[in-house]
Amino acid sequence: MLARVWSASIVGIDAVKVGVEVDVSGGLPGIVVLGLPDSAVQESKERVKATLKNAGFAFPMRKIVINLTPADLRKEGPCFDLPISVGILAASEQVRADLLGDYLFLGEVSLDGSLRPVAGVLPIAATAKKMGISGLVVPADNAQEAAVVEGLAVYGCKHLSDVVNLLNNPGRYQPVQVDQPQELPTVAYPGADLKDVKGQAHARRALEIAAAGGHNLIFVGPPGSGKTMLARRLPGILPPLEFAESLEVTRIHSVAGLLKNRGSLVRDRPFRSPHHSASGPSLVGGGSFPRPGEISLSHQGILFLDELTEFKRDVLEFLRQPLEDGYVTISRTRQSVTFPAQFTLVASTNPCPCGYYGDTIQQCTCSPRQREQYWAKLSGPLMDRIDLQVAVNRLKPEEITQQPTGEASTSVLERVKQARDRATTRFQNEPNLQCNAQMQSRHLQAWCKLDDTSRSLLEAAIRKLGLSARASDRILKVGRTIADLAGEDELKANHIAEAIQYRTIDRMQ
Repeated sequence: MLARVWSASIVGIDAVKVGVEVDVSGGLPGIVVLGLPDSAVQESKERVKATLKNAGFAFPMRKIVINLTPADLRKEGPCFDLPISVGILAASEQVRADLLGDYLFLGEVSLDGSLRPVAGVLPIAATAKKMGISGLVVPADNAQEAAVVEGLAVYGCKHLSDVVNLLNNPGRYQPVQVDQPQELPTVAYPGADLKDVKGQAHARRALEIAAAGGHNLIFVGPPGSGKTMLARRLPGILPPLEFAESLEVTRIHSVAGLLKNRGSLVRDRPFRSPHHSASGPSLVGGGSFPRPGEISLSHQGILFLDELTEFKRDVLEFLRQPLEDGYVTISRTRQSVTFPAQFTLVASTNPCPCGYYGDTIQQCTCSPRQREQYWAKLSGPLMDRIDLQVAVNRLKPEEITQQPTGEASTSVLERVKQARDRATTRFQNEPNLQCNAQMQSRHLQAWCKLDDTSRSLLEAAIRKLGLSARASDRILKVGRTIADLAGEDELKANHIAEAIQYRTIDRMQ
């Protein structure tokens, strides 16, 4: 007998509907899986066989042919365990087959018949709704994630017997219900607070500008100056995710398998901090079956690269295209996958190999040649894409011993929200713009007009610092954010002057 069950496979952060056709016929007992299955799918044969026996079902001792369609799409992962099990039960007439076309099945099975969660459920649920599937059957641990998609009945099952009972008695089971407000509730950021920072007024100001405009930022200073401490307080002054942004971030984390213990939605902006030994594919994504890397997992959040100069130069060069375009495309022989990567880059590094160049307390022991080679690890085009370049000095003894008196993150966050609101009003006819850092040349011409004084100031900075056209555009974007924080519509000379201060280590040697 032939049975057809629907499932799905992940391609990038989207899903493709997959048909699981099971034929039980005469012949020598055995299972054959067709349709470009990977090793995990091939292993499903033995796993499903043991599962059906241990769960109390009869395994047909006949020839079983399993065909996964479309045949030219590579199938991977253990998510096909459940649809294969249901297909065998339907083909051997142990479960009703008339309702199979109404459901899409997804899940890994244990040898005792219990269902284990899988990755990528949210994009698969969205695809199921578009395809006209009325019900989605997933492991219970994936039910809250899948139920985020409105208009789709999601059934969370703990055991294979629950799935069989659902198909044989559909009226006895109710789909999972999740209340999804169109706006996420506002909660206080539980992480580190800016009020704990002693001194460093210049660096704190840079953090505020970066949060208000989405600007990339690098801290340069000796060991112990607080670079990492400052960077880790940036999430606390970022505006919370909107509902649409949260859905997009959740889809990426779902594909990466990071939602198993995080509930239905990612509600906090991501903060990713890969080690400096990270490879290019781990940073941008890749693999035989492309999966999102750190820059995509940082989408709508922060990618923090501590000790930037310790990263391999070729790895850092991978950042140039996504920093400019907001996405990364990974090409393989059979497919090309695009992942979103609209993130804020925050980095920190020492000024030289010994770490004390320019320090007022300890003398640098590096030669000019050593410093030149040290900074050669960071290419000019990459530094051009970092809007805010901030020198962080070590605290004076009297600053170390004093009690923290810095402004709290909640107060800074209010100013950041007001600045973002001004930008949102300005971008109301530009749906693809979310913050000032994303403005293009035509936007700069419209919203960053300079008077004669401001233009002369910028031209002098370009000549003196040897700035590129891209770097000068970055100054205009930062100036626009500074004006927004000040509540002013016009870009003035003092805004440009402050923005120029954040390019003074552009070619630090």
